[in-house]
Amino acid sequence: MSDLNLSPKTIDQTVLDQLWNFADPQLSAERFRRASDDPEYSDEARSELATQLARALGLAGQYDDGDAVLNAIDSDSPIVAARIALERGRLRVAEGVPEEAIPLFTKAARDAAAGGVTFLVLDAVHMLALTDAGQEEEWAADGLELLATATQARTQRWGVALNNNLAWHLHDNGRPEEALPYFERALDFATSVGTADQRFLARWGIARCLRTLGRTGEALELQRVLAVQRPDDPYVAAEIAVLLAPPEDVSEQTPTIEE
Repeated sequence: MSDLNLSPKTIDQTVLDQLWNFADPQLSAERFRRASDDPEYSDEARSELATQLARALGLAGQYDDGDAVLNAIDSDSPIVAARIALERGRLRVAEGVPEEAIPLFTKAARDAAAGGVTFLVLDAVHMLALTDAGQEEEWAADGLELLATATQARTQRWGVALNNNLAWHLHDNGRPEEALPYFERALDFATSVGTADQRFLARWGIARCLRTLGRTGEALELQRVLAVQRPDDPYVAAEIAVLLAPPEDVSEQTPTIEE
């Protein structure tokens, strides 16, 4: 199974990355709408681009429009089928019905495996680890096992999200000692194959876990380093305030690591 689909008929994930701006879903939607109409791409590539248009619409809260885009895609490619199932599942999660997303993500993993694309299998498994209540650790373990076979850096980047999400699951369920190594592994992946944002947020997660473990001096030191890097970051400022505040004044905020 290939890490990314390299078929000339489909589109490379790195092209999608360049079109995405997760902080501005409307801008992303405009980019993907134009790209999905571009005759320079193959039919299958335009179908894949359309699935990302649907995702952007979902992030903008336009769920019906996202579904309409997915409904209009006509392709017999298992890779396109995987992306359609993934994005329809993400729409259901965004709408607040994650139980409806689970079979969609399961289908996405199956279709992606049939298409031989490890990247998309990992995307689906990471979504299952987030949404399939009670099975989070099992899905994360499956994803980490598959990740060990990946050879391309863009696919290996799933190690950031898989480890980070498992770490937060363990942390938030009262198991911070078990969580810390996964926070640290997320940083390892972010350092080797991730983005600057992922490295920043992975360090924030380690510091937050250290606070829970009572290692407040280490946590404060890490947050102060992050504050130098990004003086206006609200999550860092909130954590520093918590670490310096009396216990009764503590409140919680947690940032999200993008893929």
